[in-house]
Amino acid sequence: MAADLTDRQRRILARLVSEYIEQGEPVSSAWLAEHSGLGLSSATVRNLLARLEEQGLVHQPHTSAGRIPTDAGYRLYVDSLLQARRRLKSTGDLENRLRRADAAGGLLENVSHELALASHQIAFAMTPASATARLHHISFVSLDSHRVLVIVVATGNQITHKVVETQEPCDVGVLEGAAQYINAEFAGLTLLEAREAILARMHEERMLYDVLLSRALRLAQSGLDEVAPEDTLHVQGVSFLFDGALGGSMDREHVTLETLRALFRLLEEKHRLVELLTSYIDADGLTVVIGSEHSSPDMHPFSLVASTFHDGQRTGTVGVIGPTRMRYQRAITVVDGVSQAVTRVLEGN
Repeated sequence: MAADLTDRQRRILARLVSEYIEQGEPVSSAWLAEHSGLGLSSATVRNLLARLEEQGLVHQPHTSAGRIPTDAGYRLYVDSLLQARRRLKSTGDLENRLRRADAAGGLLENVSHELALASHQIAFAMTPASATARLHHISFVSLDSHRVLVIVVATGNQITHKVVETQEPCDVGVLEGAAQYINAEFAGLTLLEAREAILARMHEERMLYDVLLSRALRLAQSGLDEVAPEDTLHVQGVSFLFDGALGGSMDREHVTLETLRALFRLLEEKHRLVELLTSYIDADGLTVVIGSEHSSPDMHPFSLVASTFHDGQRTGTVGVIGPTRMRYQRAITVVDGVSQAVTRVLEGN
């Protein structure tokens, strides 16, 4: 389809899309003839628009109205933006803020906040579950005479906890000693390696004669038994979607109250959003998914701009979600810049 377009058709389409994004009203042939900079008559522009409509790139919402872009029209427009994209300069202020957030353990939350403010869209920052998450330390807290809370802290500040029933009372001193033993012996192993090593140690006959160590191993084994690394997802900027709906910056024909509810349900059920994002992000660099390109019908009124970041160990995704009539140029620039900044922060450059 794109190969069939002439240069004039491409330029008319780009001008139509950019104007529609800014104004939210169908764009007429008369306006394009006057503002396209191509020196074309209204009649010539009408012929060009008719050709674009035949190819499914624009459509006329009403008989007497101008044209608006379809998802396919947005796609050609966005692809042209991606081809013309230049490498961004380092943004020192942003990186300094992210470095401070990383030192405080709040990098991803701060990233989503920065993205939301810069793009005026829903912003997210995600790191997928990693099989290489390692045991940082374990703690045992007595809840009552026969219940112990096992707290497992893994790399990346992943914290899980589980209540374990015990047959014999455990005082604070015993639990502290048990935790010290587990941390000294198994910290630094992946969670899977730690579970396997603890099970192997429990089967060593010589350990059965040491009550404290036997109890420590049983508690640790119970605490690690169902612990699995979890995806980390931070989402901010939902208020911008409300502002857009109330202020008229979205296509109300497509973004209805029901579609907003569907999106909010998706945001609340973070595992569904993680699955959706993971299905898109299968390569380094920028990804743009527009409207009906989404696999989930709930997302058809919206577009997504995302980019990966990494430092050789930690890999993740940052991006924004907004209406199909979003300012793609700004979204692409902001998401690309933030992902590069996060990579530099994680690499320590």
